[in-house]
Amino acid sequence: MPKLVKYSLLFCAMIAILTAIAHLSCIYFGAQCYRAQLAPTAIINSAIQGTWLAPVTTVILSLIFLMCAMYALAGANIIRVLPLQSLALISLAVICTLRGLVAIPLSIMYWQQVTEFSMLASLLWFLCGCGYAIGWYFSLPATQLKRNRDRRP
Repeated sequence: MPKLVKYSLLFCAMIAILTAIAHLSCIYFGAQCYRAQLAPTAIINSAIQGTWLAPVTTVILSLIFLMCAMYALAGANIIRVLPLQSLALISLAVICTLRGLVAIPLSIMYWQQVTEFSMLASLLWFLCGCGYAIGWYFSLPATQLKRNRDRRP
């Protein structure tokens, strides 16, 4: 596996882990943190009122980000291969790339709400989408990539 692929997937894992930690910090810091991270109004209101919706949703979302990091680490051959790894990597590539690209039309339509944070987050998720795509491509078996034609049994 080329170093670029491994480093790309490590970058994806790092971003996913940092995102999970950032989301979990909202449980401690409260409504202001949810607001700063552009959470939906229902989640912010839940944090203000002290209901279970905000913390439970935050924990579930953080677990999803940690699962994304695990698939990136598995794609980089740092941990064992995970179930449905190829499908997960291509799905994450599509989701993250779209998450990054959606910022362009939304920034035009809702220009009043554009912040440096939202643009940076979109750029990082776009780069993660590219990283997951590279990882998916290089995780395919050699027969699917038509490599090593001469060595086939």
